[in-house]
Amino acid sequence: MTPFGEAVRRLRARKGVSQKEMAEALNVSPAYLSALEHGKRGLPTFDLLQRIAGYFNIIWDEAEELFLLARSSDPRVVIDTSGLPPEYTEFANRLARQIRNLDSAEIGRLSALLENGGKGDGKAS
Repeated sequence: MTPFGEAVRRLRARKGVSQKEMAEALNVSPAYLSALEHGKRGLPTFDLLQRIAGYFNIIWDEAEELFLLARSSDPRVVIDTSGLPPEYTEFANRLARQIRNLDSAEIGRLSALLENGGKGDGKAS
């Protein structure tokens, strides 16, 4: 499941609607909505994101957060390393091969490193 899928699931639970009811209201198939929630589909269109926000009648700040989650939830990521040194391309490919083997603590450490602009977290190892 993606962060976007989790957010949609929480919104559905809060409203008390099933995937089937939501899909019907948004004029999409229940199978598509399920695949979207489970991260088996690419990013939803901006039009669909707007319909989802309208369906849940969420305020602008919450809608903007939902849109940001959608952008960071594409399950098929492409990393463009053209023009970068060879070790960058090697790293991107190694990450693609190994990501399924990383535990949540390792993902947390890598995320913290990225949040800090690659400068580490300031803690001694």
